[in-house]
Amino acid sequence: MYISAASGLVCVCSTMYVVADDELHLGVFSKDTSEPGHLIRLFAGDLPSGKAERKQQKPDLEAITFVPAFDNFPHGALLAMGSASRPNRGRGALLTLDAHGAVCGSPNELDMSPIVGPLHQAFDELNIEGAVVVCNELRLFQRGNKQHADNAIIRYSLRQVLGALQSSQADAVAPFAIERLDLGLIEGVPLCFTDAAVLPGGEMVFCAVAEDTDDAYRDGRCVGASIGIADNDGHLVSLHPLDRPYKVEGISARLENHKLELLLVTDADDPSIPAKLLSASIAI
Repeated sequence: MYISAASGLVCVCSTMYVVADDELHLGVFSKDTSEPGHLIRLFAGDLPSGKAERKQQKPDLEAITFVPAFDNFPHGALLAMGSASRPNRGRGALLTLDAHGAVCGSPNELDMSPIVGPLHQAFDELNIEGAVVVCNELRLFQRGNKQHADNAIIRYSLRQVLGALQSSQADAVAPFAIERLDLGLIEGVPLCFTDAAVLPGGEMVFCAVAEDTDDAYRDGRCVGASIGIADNDGHLVSLHPLDRPYKVEGISARLENHKLELLLVTDADDPSIPAKLLSASIAI
């Protein structure tokens, strides 16, 4: 079993959870063994096998994050969500975790419209690609493109979001801040967010790629990629280019001996090519 279009990564204990933008399932892999992973179904139904038809109908899951213990989730949960770049890409899922960081029970399918609905007025092309929890906030990462190079970190009250997502008649939840970031250009193509992870002090580590496309729907050639660090307030601290133009779309980060130890997953935009799992270190 492999995932080709890996688009988000989070590590909990010894488990790696990966969302793919062209799947209805969550990929589950062990960090400690080389054994094959398995899939957890998030949404009912089946997707077409043809590339164009599949792209049109896919839920476009692009972000996944760990949510610390709350309400009826004593060991926390996983929150996965679609990009919201098209009307059919606004679904999400909330998955209960046990004390060992394993998924238990059935996923709860979510309508993300109370959260992402208000954002369509804030951005020319909405395209959510990452999510992290920082203290009592949920922060979403908006990805730009060549036409609208509009990268942003969108900040919400976590409790408001969780309440709205679990209610059948929720009012819209507006963010309390939107921090826009310019990440520069590679060969004239803007670097744009593809995922993020949070460090214990609230700093955020993100991956970004320069993909030669004018919108949030069509794929393009990846001309470069970088790893960046933003502070707790969302201001850019540093940017570290990768030596090869991997289309990295998922990131996990941890601090160890004054180094950032990273795991990255890639999307080859080709269902016949398995996603890569890469590792990297950054001295800080």
